[in-house]
Amino acid sequence: MRRIDVLAAGLLSTVQDGGRHGHAASGVGSAGAMDAVALRLANLLVGNAADAAGLEITLRGPQLRFRHDTLLALTGGTLDAHCNGMPVPAWRPVLIRAGGEISFGNVRHGARSYLAVGGGIAAPAVLGSRSTDINAGIGPAALAADGVLECGEPAANARTMLAALLPNAAKRACAAPAWQLDPRPWFDADTRIPIRFVAGRHFPQLDNAAQRALCGADWRIGAASNRVGYRLEGPALSLREPAQLISEGVQPGTVQLPPGGAPIVLMAEAPTCGGYPRIAQVIGVDLARLAQRRPGDSVRLAETSLEDAQTRYLLRERALLRIARHISERVHA
Repeated sequence: MRRIDVLAAGLLSTVQDGGRHGHAASGVGSAGAMDAVALRLANLLVGNAADAAGLEITLRGPQLRFRHDTLLALTGGTLDAHCNGMPVPAWRPVLIRAGGEISFGNVRHGARSYLAVGGGIAAPAVLGSRSTDINAGIGPAALAADGVLECGEPAANARTMLAALLPNAAKRACAAPAWQLDPRPWFDADTRIPIRFVAGRHFPQLDNAAQRALCGADWRIGAASNRVGYRLEGPALSLREPAQLISEGVQPGTVQLPPGGAPIVLMAEAPTCGGYPRIAQVIGVDLARLAQRRPGDSVRLAETSLEDAQTRYLLRERALLRIARHISERVHA
C-alpha cells in the first residue's frame, strides 16, 4: 500500500469522491466533492476512475510527504504548491519522487482545489463511498497533522505516465509534461457571471417583489456558509401568504427559503428532506461554479428553463468524454 504522510493539515482538507448515493431513504445524504467536475478532471489526469477518492482542499492547503513515486494532479481553484521548493503545476499530471514534500499555500482564486493521486486515496468505504460527510460524521475524518493517507495501486495509464516522466525527474523532486488542460472551460471565479436556476415548486408563492429580487439583487455568501449550504445575504424575500409545508425531498442545488427570508442554497452535504419552501434549483452545470465562491463573494442569480439546463448538462458530459479520450491519446503517444 502506498502512503502519504500528513505533516500539516491546512484549513480544511477532506477525502471526497463521487458521493454516497442511494441512501436518501435512510436519511443519508450524498456528500462528495463540492466541485465534482474538478475532481473528475484531476482523476482523469492520473488514470483513475472519474469518481475515485481524492483530496478537497479548502482555502488553505496541507503539507504532505510522499513515501513513494507518485503521479498526482491539481485542479479547481488556483492553489500555490511547491515540492522541495519547486513549483508544482496544475491541470496536468505531475510526478513527485519518493520523499518529496509538497507545501500547499492559499487558494488564491476560487475556494477549493482538488488533488488526485494515481490509484486514488484508499480510505475505508462507508455505504459505498470514501467521502467525508462532516455534518453527519460519516467517512474519514478531516486531515490532521501526523496522519497518514493510504493510496491504491496506480492504473496502467498512470504507470505509463510515471515511466515517461522518470527520466525528467532524475535530479529533481517533481516533473510534468509540457501539455496541460485548459482550465478556462472548467474553472471561473468571476462573480459577475450569474448562477442559473430553474424555478422551484414554490417559486410562484413568492410575492412579485421577491420574484424580481431573486434575479435582480446582488446576493452575498454569508460567513456561516459551509458544505451543507450557502446562506445568501441580501433583500428579505416574502411569500404571498404564510405556508405550512410537509417536509419533502431536497438535494444539492435546492434553494430553500426559511422564515427569515434569506435563501439557502443546499450544497454537497445537503440533508435529504426539508420543510422550507423550495423556490429554485441551481442547475447542475452551475453548482460546481457556485462551489468555488467563498464567504463574502457576491452572487447573481438568473432563471433558465429545464430544457436549457438539460442541454448544458449533456454538452458538459460530452466535453468530459472528449477530454478523457485526449488524455488517453497523450499518455500513449
